[in-house]
Amino acid sequence: MKMIMLGAPGAGKGTQAEILSKELNIPTISTGNILRAAVKNGTPVGLEAKKYMDAGKLVPDDVIIGIVAERLAQPDCANGFILDGVPRTIPQAEALEAAGVQFDNVLSLEVADEVIEERMTGRRTCHACGATYHIHSAPSKVEGVCDKCGGALEQRKDDLPETVKQRLAVYHAETEPLKDFYEKRGLVRSVENRPTIEETTQAVLQALGL
Repeated sequence: MKMIMLGAPGAGKGTQAEILSKELNIPTISTGNILRAAVKNGTPVGLEAKKYMDAGKLVPDDVIIGIVAERLAQPDCANGFILDGVPRTIPQAEALEAAGVQFDNVLSLEVADEVIEERMTGRRTCHACGATYHIHSAPSKVEGVCDKCGGALEQRKDDLPETVKQRLAVYHAETEPLKDFYEKRGLVRSVENRPTIEETTQAVLQALGL
């Protein structure tokens, strides 16, 4: 199965992609990871991306698509893959089509903005060991202190309320229109937010007919 995970930041795409990856025995391809790997391995497209990253600029679409296409050509993607974090925009989706990349399903996780804001602004990360907590759903035993190593818990810059609002605004403006783009191709399977990860996974499997 060749699929794309769509959804706002904090909708749970990474979590569900990981579960599906094990369930279907296909790799999850996250743009951030493959970008870092291509840079580290010094592939031609990776070196191109590095120039932009070193200059603090956004990596252009054609370079991102080049890295994705390079990754999808590897043998472990022969039976399918899950794309998480790409395409982010209509031009990226068009570029993937132009590169001959086909999809079977586009899974859209539907979570209301206020739920995402609570979910993300409540996250705390241990400064020392990287363990993650949530002040409502998975708090540490002692407020502000990591259960595992006793390190200080902090709120990542990405999880500050103003950053979350900004990221959601960008998602609605740039990425959400992809739903229409793929609806026209009959590929979108929508899953409404569920109270738990397990219930969401059940709904995802059902939506995909698994």
